Amino acid sequence: MSVPNSIKSHILISSNIEAEISKLEETLMPNRVVVFHEEKFLLEHAKAVVAESYISESSTKYIILAASEFHTVSQNSLLKVLEEPPKNIVYIIISATKSNLLPTIRSRLPINKGEKAELLNKCELNIARLDYATIFAFLKENARISRIDAKLMVEALYYRATVVDMLILTTTQLENFDKAYRLLELNSRPQSVLALILMGFIDAS
Repeated sequence: MSVPNSIKSHILISSNIEAEISKLEETLMPNRVVVFHEEKFLLEHAKAVVAESYISESSTKYIILAASEFHTVSQNSLLKVLEEPPKNIVYIIISATKSNLLPTIRSRLPINKGEKAELLNKCELNIARLDYATIFAFLKENARISRIDAKLMVEALYYRATVVDMLILTTTQLENFDKAYRLLELNSRPQSVLALILMGFIDAS
């Protein structure tokens, strides 16, 4: 029995990449599923995906691209096959955050949300009532946070500020959130990036 045609190429945002791959492999049976799961998705991996894409198939083949980081060059090299996929090829890109992916990639495929890390849903900071002691305690608690988790935390802080605490962010605060993503891409210290965002709320009070 083949998989329903409703499963089309898409992006899946999830913090639990391995679990999502396992679920997809089970869901997509008995169709052929080719998985490219890397910590860092490089140009060599993108070339392998393109080569696999042009191996002809009589039925639908699903190609899963999953990584904690997707390098810009590797994403650019995939644009053509994502826009004009070979016959019977469906792509599923799994990433921890949308910010890992270029706007040109995101514009070509619909985005679905899978499992999110707890820290994305559980940000208990009352950003409307921040003080220096609270910020210091938060930064100490997250002193060893990874860059990937820091990206999720930035999303969580933005959600908390705008949806939960219903704050209207200043231009500077919005710029700090944008700057935070860029700094994390440049391997800046995650704790310093989180401090940048939180201190922006103290300075504005």
